[in-house]
Amino acid sequence: MRKLGCLIFVVILLVAAAVFGVAQLWGGSGPLDKNTTVLVREGSTLTEAAGQLEAAGAIRSANRFLLLSKVFGGSEPIRAGEYRIPAHLSQSDILKMMQGGQTLQRFVTVPEGLPSVLVRERLFKASGLEGELDVPLEGTVLPDSYSYQRTNSRREVLERMQRAMIRYLNAAWKKRSPNTVAKTPREALILASIIEKETGKPEERREIAAVYSNRLRGGMMLQADPTVIYPITKGKPLGRRILRSELEAKNGYNTYAMTGLPIGPICNPGRASIDAALNPAKSDALYFVADGTGGHVFSKTLAEHQENVRKWYAIRRKRGEM
Repeated sequence: MRKLGCLIFVVILLVAAAVFGVAQLWGGSGPLDKNTTVLVREGSTLTEAAGQLEAAGAIRSANRFLLLSKVFGGSEPIRAGEYRIPAHLSQSDILKMMQGGQTLQRFVTVPEGLPSVLVRERLFKASGLEGELDVPLEGTVLPDSYSYQRTNSRREVLERMQRAMIRYLNAAWKKRSPNTVAKTPREALILASIIEKETGKPEERREIAAVYSNRLRGGMMLQADPTVIYPITKGKPLGRRILRSELEAKNGYNTYAMTGLPIGPICNPGRASIDAALNPAKSDALYFVADGTGGHVFSKTLAEHQENVRKWYAIRRKRGEM
């Protein structure tokens, strides 16, 4: 009897040791000595993912991982995506990560006022995106940061940016002020693109919108420098002073040679500029000029404006810019 009891005790110890060993194998530190990424493509099976994990060095054995996953991992399927696997992550946590879809998030950012030719450049520079892409129509992209995963197509990401612009513009249009001069959402977008390029100070946007709105109502030329530059560079920086011939050019964008709005947007305006175009400040101002601090000074009369221009030229001469 005593021998039987000893044998049972030994068996229990062996079973306990085996269970402990398996638990350590499943939940203990993995073999990976540095962070790595593993891409699980759409439609991949757990067997295929296990093979990729073994090849990446995140697990020691794909077969063992599959066996332990069936015993301890539950029935939740894994999700497609790119996963960042930290060094020494356990097999248990790797499976949880893939079942939970905790994928690596990559981002491409479109700043407010970026022209479409540079949006395309950013999409081509974004690591992991695939596919060809033409320059999108100006003004169709909503500036923001957009997440994507490796092997997403550039077109997929662009279409998300464009859907975001459609949604925001439609929502803003429904909340427009009676004071807006925009007769259509497209006119609002065109005006917003000019506002976006004219000031870097958020607090000035509605005031700039008021100036251009007042000019449009009065049949005055907008005389916005960015509209002169756009057909020359497609929105990229000009890098020099505007030429007299360029101020006189007739091309559908140059608001020094025509009244009314340009034929299209000159950049991709952000939410605040769209809101400003649709809800301008209550102001009688018709002019503005730089004030030397990065902002502008506004005036109602030409005489006031000419005096403000004189002050701005004096600042520029003092800086050695003229």
